[in-house]
Amino acid sequence: MRLTTLCYIEKDGKYLMLHRTKKENDFNKDKWIGVGGKFEPDETPEECLLREVKEETGLTLESYSLRGIITFISDIYETEYMYLYTADKFSGSLIDCDEGELVWVEKSKVPTLPLWEGDSLFLALLDEYRGFFSMKLKYMGDALVEHNVVKYKTEG
Repeated sequence: MRLTTLCYIEKDGKYLMLHRTKKENDFNKDKWIGVGGKFEPDETPEECLLREVKEETGLTLESYSLRGIITFISDIYETEYMYLYTADKFSGSLIDCDEGELVWVEKSKVPTLPLWEGDSLFLALLDEYRGFFSMKLKYMGDALVEHNVVKYKTEG
């Protein structure tokens, strides 16, 4: 089982996207994703998020929200539980990322990029639903074969 974080940093109607082109043996090779990564021992999700964003982008998050938990089931990869965040305030300057190219992409253009099929689903949900959700994505190879969502009520 893998525990990870993923963050979509927002600025001026754009998301900071990582085009994964540099890492050897990367199952995300040539895909566009947000920034984040694997938990280190004894880290909380927030500690992992802040560390990974700083390592990959050079940015320090100042305002972020946990939006969902994504469960990835696969016939070839180990099960992954991913804490999905959005962020809208940060400080610092972008650095070169050793995993690929960081690009600010208009949110409306993100669905046209080479994404995992499941990523397209949770990115759409980030835009249309303001509350917290849980999503299960089941893959056979690279093909999404099943998905479901549970939306949680928000206060008020």
